Formats: sequence, structure tokens, C-alpha cells
Amino acid sequence: MQGSLLFTAGRPNDPGITAGVDEAGRGCLAGPVVAGAVILPASFDLPGLTDSKACTAKQRDTLAPRIRACAVSWGLGIVWPRRIDAINILQATFEAMGLAIRHLRTTPALLLIDGDKTVPEAVLARLWSQGHAGSPPHQRAIIQGDATEPAISAASILAKTCRDRLMTSLDKRWPGYGFAVHKGYGTREHYEALRRLGPCPQHRLTFRGVREEKPAAARQGSLL
Repeated sequence: MQGSLLFTAGRPNDPGITAGVDEAGRGCLAGPVVAGAVILPASFDLPGLTDSKACTAKQRDTLAPRIRACAVSWGLGIVWPRRIDAINILQATFEAMGLAIRHLRTTPALLLIDGDKTVPEAVLARLWSQGHAGSPPHQRAIIQGDATEPAISAASILAKTCRDRLMTSLDKRWPGYGFAVHKGYGTREHYEALRRLGPCPQHRLTFRGVREEKPAAARQGSLL
């Protein structure tokens, strides 16, 4: 499956609102990259809302349902390892963001994207046209926006909690790698499991540490 999503119903379009967008799992060796998009109301009560990385797992699990309940609209985009390997992780991250944005039921006037890059216009326009009429929203990239913009913080928490649940489920399908513990990141235990078991279908085969590296002498010989 190339991409999948979850979303809630929104309210009639408000031309003055913004959506926060963030991702989870970009740097992992295994599992999907997941992006969230969230439109928060003008007034909301979400104590403790901040960057997902600054929250404990318990805090994220408490905040996630509250975010979904109070959000004007929210969406999640999921891109799986084979697609990541096919188009590279940066493009897969943009695609996941585009999927999440596409499934917002309320059209924002502006997208606030965490980081230093916005979603390429061609990617966003292609995915937006599959669910909406007209041009996609304008975008602004905000470095460390997940710590300064509440809507981006909310998106980061929804993306992270969704991905963590997926990795816990994948741990049951492919036991032995510790997915439920490290969530696909490159921990010592994960690398040891890769050496022992080899990669499974949920590993990103183009990532260093997953693919088998040729010895330096063999690499030099192949260039002769």
C-alpha cells in the first residue's frame, strides 16, 4: 500500500484559518513515515501541548484524543517503506504531508510546515486535486515550529502516536527486531537484530545500516 490516512469531518471552509503540519519517523530504519495536519479552533484547552519529542509517551497518548476531539479538522498521511525506497525519504515525507493535508475537510488559507522546507508545489497540487477543488493553500516553513506553533505541535503528536501504534502492531507481525520498543530507530539493539535476522519487509533497504555495505576493497575494485 503506497499511502493511507485517517481523518475527521471538519466544518464549512473558513478562509482565514491555518493548519499545522509535521512528520514522525523520517530518520527510522524501519516502518512508515507518518505526517499529521491539524487545524485548531481559535480557542482551545489543551494543557501540556508542545512538541511531541518534549512529551512522554503517556503525555502524548493523553493529548492525542483531546486534539482529535477539539480540532476543526485533522488528517494523517502514511507512506510505507517500499515507497520510501522508491522515491527517497525526503520525497516520501513530502508525500505523507500532502496526503495528510489532502484529507483535511476544512480548507485552510495557510499551511505551517515544521522545518526549513515546504511541500513542493507539484506534489501538493497533485494530492490536493484528488480531494479538493481549486488551488492548494499557501505554505510557510517554520524551523522548530513544533515547539512554537500549537497547530504544528498538535500535528506532531498525532503523527507520533499513530506511528507508535503502527510500530507496536508491526512488532507482532515481525517479532525479534524490537519494533515496539525502539519504534524502528537505529538503536544498538535494532542493529544487532538486523545483523542476526537480516531485514524484514518493513525495513528501508536504501538506508545505511539496513543495506549490506560492501568492504572498502570491494568498492574500489568495482571502479577499476
